[in-house]
Amino acid sequence: MEKFEKLTGIAAPMPLVNIDTDMIIPKVFLKTIKRSGLGVNLFDEMRYDRQGNEIADFVLNKPQYREAEILIAGDNFGCGSSREHAPWAIADFGIKCIVSTSFADIFFNNCFKNGILPIVLPEEQVAVLMKDAEKGSNARMTVDLEAQTITTSEGESFAFDVDAFKKHCLLNGLDDIGLTLEKQDSITAFETQAAQARPWV
Repeated sequence: MEKFEKLTGIAAPMPLVNIDTDMIIPKVFLKTIKRSGLGVNLFDEMRYDRQGNEIADFVLNKPQYREAEILIAGDNFGCGSSREHAPWAIADFGIKCIVSTSFADIFFNNCFKNGILPIVLPEEQVAVLMKDAEKGSNARMTVDLEAQTITTSEGESFAFDVDAFKKHCLLNGLDDIGLTLEKQDSITAFETQAAQARPWV
């Protein structure tokens, strides 16, 4: 998993509330177990019409937001079913940070496991970030995980809380497999000892 330390990028405004995981990635695309290739179907039913053509006024189809790496979202983002394909699609599109007043618990935790930083801030601070994001591609925000701050294009900065263990994992690019591999020497030593003690196994 890629390390998340400091990000400066375009923020896309998506003020809709209760965006659920089926809106993020519709169930028809859940047939794959690969993490790649889902970005093209992110928000599929909002991005495309029934003929598969892009809907021009959807935020991520607008030229200024096609390269967005930060999403400023409405309340209760990621609610609905617990599908891990939702953060897979978000990450594959290129979004590395989502800011909202609240997230669904399972989606929130799945973000960290897939290299995405979900930030919870008060409504008034999210409103400031939303307004800044509406300026388009010239308004780049900076997210500093080490300092735990997000800064607008005009230099206004907000502090955010993050669990110390989850912060460690993001800073070091550790998913569940990476965390296990950190204990590789201990695992190898245990397996060697077990094989000597029980050679018939």
